[in-house]
Amino acid sequence: MTPVPHRSHADDLLSFIRASPSPYHAVASAAQRLEKAGFRELRGTDDWTGTTGGSFVVRGGALIAWYAPEGVPAHTPFRIIGTHTDSPNLRIKPAPDNGSAGWRQVAVEIYGGVPLNTWLDRDLGISGRLALRGSGGRTESRLVQIDEPLLRVPQLAIHLDRSVNDGLALDRQRHIAPVWSLGEPDEGALLRRVAAAAEADPDEVLGWDLMLHDIQPPGYLGAEREFLVSSRLDNLVSVHAGVTALVAASGAAGEPAFIPVLAAFDHEEVGSGSDTGAQSPLLEHVLSRSVTARGGSSEDWPRALAGAFCVSADMAHAVHPNYAERHDPGHRPLPNGGPTVKVNVNQRYATDSTGIAVFATACERAGAPWQPFVSNNAMPCGTSIGPLTAARLGVQTVDVGVPGLSMHSARELCGSDDPGYLAAILGAFVTAG
Repeated sequence: MTPVPHRSHADDLLSFIRASPSPYHAVASAAQRLEKAGFRELRGTDDWTGTTGGSFVVRGGALIAWYAPEGVPAHTPFRIIGTHTDSPNLRIKPAPDNGSAGWRQVAVEIYGGVPLNTWLDRDLGISGRLALRGSGGRTESRLVQIDEPLLRVPQLAIHLDRSVNDGLALDRQRHIAPVWSLGEPDEGALLRRVAAAAEADPDEVLGWDLMLHDIQPPGYLGAEREFLVSSRLDNLVSVHAGVTALVAASGAAGEPAFIPVLAAFDHEEVGSGSDTGAQSPLLEHVLSRSVTARGGSSEDWPRALAGAFCVSADMAHAVHPNYAERHDPGHRPLPNGGPTVKVNVNQRYATDSTGIAVFATACERAGAPWQPFVSNNAMPCGTSIGPLTAARLGVQTVDVGVPGLSMHSARELCGSDDPGYLAAILGAFVTAG
């Protein structure tokens, strides 16, 4: 059976995922845990002068958090855990109410690299945020989460398409619209349903960022419950591990050698090109302000960066037993063998030998195993926020991740030990002396 400490971490991870169906909910869940540990939220318009202790900044689906105890030198280097809060899914269009042949449907847009067949015939809810008209011309953002079987993307019966098992014959634009009722299209019907769930007046809704999520709860799989199966393992496994490591670091005794940082970006699955993505100046602005707030000079900021290091934590590929030829023959990570260190000499990952050494040392301190990962030369290699962070800040970076199967599926799989390993390793990384 899975060791008790890792089972406890896995149980907590599943609770975190259940509460985090959208990037905005993931940030809210992380912020709630940080506040419970004594962190406080700072706003961009606040005066940060003299700010010490645990702090975090929220911008939409992104969160930057750090811990700087009172008296720590302003030039103290950062130890950054980079993650992302978004997952590939189906997102609701601005004019969602349509239909066909007597069915009411919802218009959706495909977000990120979605294996569309995994979204067929699943019970789907709605989550995200509403932008509401507030007082004094201001707007208010409100989260909404409907964990009810509200929609479904029905697959065509095999009797009407005998070639369905020959490959996915699915038009990306026409046939992905989920059904949710009978009747002619009713403009405003979906908005009324979502606004009611958010306890808002539909007339006060000015805009939204809404998406569909599988309402099947996460859980365990396998003869010994050795696997986790859930939506959004990519990349809430890493976000949860990062929060866990940061909270643990905030309780460590003595003056730290590093300032531990959690950077949870949005929009990684579509290139990170937004004000909340890894290509944005968000992390740079927040960390530089934190140095200035602690009395740092113009020299302290580049000194803090020069000694900084980042672990970019994203999900990785375990070897697939049915498609082993798609993997590099010498690098075949398995679940529960520890996180992988992802290497690509073309810099799709930012790992080099120094990064491997830093991560391997953290693994030794945590008493946790790790595995190397390299893509098959004949297959295109994915990427992560690691190269973006390295290029943006000039910070040494290593790309790592928990290995799993069914990446980007509506329901993914990983080992039940590995999230606990990752959290322990990240905790050792940010507190290293």
